[in-house]
Amino acid sequence: MRSRFSPDRQLTVRMLTVLCLLGLLYTAFVAVLIVLLKSVVLVVVLAAALLAAQYWYADRIALFAMHAREVTPEQQPLLHGAVDRLCTLADMPKPRVAVADTDLPNAFATGRSADHAVLCVTTGLLRRLEPEELDGVLAHELSHVAHRDVAVITVASFLGVLAGLLARFAFYSGLFGGRGRRTNQNTALLLAGVMAVSVSVYALSFLLIRTLSRYRELAADRSAAQLTGRPSALASALVKVSGEISGIPARDLRSAQTFNAFFFAPALPGKRGLGHLFATHPTLERRLEALGRISAELGRSD
Repeated sequence: MRSRFSPDRQLTVRMLTVLCLLGLLYTAFVAVLIVLLKSVVLVVVLAAALLAAQYWYADRIALFAMHAREVTPEQQPLLHGAVDRLCTLADMPKPRVAVADTDLPNAFATGRSADHAVLCVTTGLLRRLEPEELDGVLAHELSHVAHRDVAVITVASFLGVLAGLLARFAFYSGLFGGRGRRTNQNTALLLAGVMAVSVSVYALSFLLIRTLSRYRELAADRSAAQLTGRPSALASALVKVSGEISGIPARDLRSAQTFNAFFFAPALPGKRGLGHLFATHPTLERRLEALGRISAELGRSD
């Protein structure tokens, strides 16, 4: 799909690099599991089933988890009008539009392709943003769709999901497997091996995806600012959303944290220092600095 969003070769190179590294890691992971479990069919079927489910149903899973619902133009005329206008400006297919009834001000896009994408905003975001600010956020999410990085992150995160599930399975099997019967020593060693490999793979894929995620957010900010021609409006939305999120109860933030990689702004911002390695988004300061440079490039005085 071609659109008027500026091509981002650096983003493309980084996505391909991360996918190649994850592909190598995935191949090694599957090979080790086959050796440990001694069953090619079991490993391949399990991996293929989870990948297919995550790829084909990522949008439905995300909407269900966020308690979001698709809305019609009659139900949300202003929101649909903004999406229509931006999609026309970007010359791209219009995604499905959904709204999540939560006070957390945020937005995300998901789906396996531009033709099967869904753009979701929360009622908390709609209540707080001015029309120009909302346009900036929507353009940011549409940029994710246009550059296909929604699908890339969905596929890339599959390896971490698989490794995490296997690590949990190995842990609980080892924890409860000995009750009522003698635990076979070979089985215990097998479970320990699966758990060690799974944890290692999860950690490596986690860091790779976080590195890609931080860059894709900067790239989406840049594309949105260039498309709308209003980097100051996007910067204002960032400041407003980040400030409002800090006032949301911690319990609600933790429940939404699993969507951080997809959100416009993180539900729980990452810490500075080494904690930055685990952050899904660049710091607010870095994003504002980048938008300030774009504003200067566009010759606008904010």
